[in-house]
Amino acid sequence: MGIGSTLFVRLTLSLLGMASMSLIALPTTSHAIDLSLSLEEANTALAAGRQTMETAESVEDVAAVMKASEKMVRVGANPEVDPCGAHAILRTRRYWLEYFGRREAAESKRQKQEIRMPESKIQEILDMPYLEVEVRLCGEEEFFAEGAEIAMQQGNLMVRPVDIGPAERGRKNPGPTPSFRSRFTARFAYADFDPQASGTLAIFFPDGTLINIPADFAKIP
Repeated sequence: MGIGSTLFVRLTLSLLGMASMSLIALPTTSHAIDLSLSLEEANTALAAGRQTMETAESVEDVAAVMKASEKMVRVGANPEVDPCGAHAILRTRRYWLEYFGRREAAESKRQKQEIRMPESKIQEILDMPYLEVEVRLCGEEEFFAEGAEIAMQQGNLMVRPVDIGPAERGRKNPGPTPSFRSRFTARFAYADFDPQASGTLAIFFPDGTLINIPADFAKIP
């Protein structure tokens, strides 16, 4: 189970039944993976996530919000231009704060009261030691991604993930040409790489195929 699944279970449960009347300032734009977020900045990120979901009135609106949130932390191909181009979603501390801000807004709407995450859980996010990377790619058969490995390269430095999840069974893409899309998740320790420099995500397949995804961490919020 990736860090996202674990946090979703633990923090969503913590949100239930907790209300607050505090007012939070709107966020300012920030770039480069920031490992020194303050509690005030964390609350700003949560507010940003809440704001996007509070204005969503339909399923289409929610889908648009999710797509926009991933665009900010995506590296590699643009799926709107190249649906089968290899790309990755980089889930940083700020990403998770905004994600759970959206969860706060959704729970607030459902319970018809203001729901806020306790400070102790916010601190857990601020202390996260790992960057979660979700790789998305396509192949010619449904098990093409089985056994795939990933590494991060920065200059002469080659970083291996602290853990990696199994690839999903490929789902068939629409169209006459057979192709399948799959994804898998890996976590890299922030202590093992420079989170403000450029790098490359190298995906290795058992048959010897190699796919490189350029990743400029300096442009990821």
